[in-house]
Amino acid sequence: MIAIRPALVCLALLLATQVMAQEIVSLGGEAGGEGRSPSPPGASVGFREIRDGDVVPKSFRVRFEVTGMKVRRAGNTTENSGHFHLLIDFDDLPPMDRPLPRDEGIYHFDKSEKSAVVTMPPGQHTLQLIFADYRHVPHDPPVMSEKITVTVPPDPE
Repeated sequence: MIAIRPALVCLALLLATQVMAQEIVSLGGEAGGEGRSPSPPGASVGFREIRDGDVVPKSFRVRFEVTGMKVRRAGNTTENSGHFHLLIDFDDLPPMDRPLPRDEGIYHFDKSEKSAVVTMPPGQHTLQLIFADYRHVPHDPPVMSEKITVTVPPDPE
């Protein structure tokens, strides 16, 4: 029979926590990291088929585009590449020096998706794209779209 001492279990958990914290740092997490990936001059992102001021249906497909960079899955370290993040009704930009959070209003397309079906209630909504590197950290300088406003009309009665 094997006896496990509580002190050994605590030590093992402490060591595992330290290893995980070091991994977060090496991936550029909140504890620090390797800095931001550079973006090439002229790189840009934007929306295809919708413009600022458009009236859109409650559910619609929003398409993303990037110029000067390649779309790659999160985790892929190819230079001058990244993936899209869509901010919906987000007032202030998140910090640009750490991974974008998985908060409400920030949608990650880390499998290199270039479009998504969005469903929003009636009213005015803002949309903005941020292109981020393999760690979800925005590039330096950031590659992001202008914030656009779209309107979903009220449901017909």
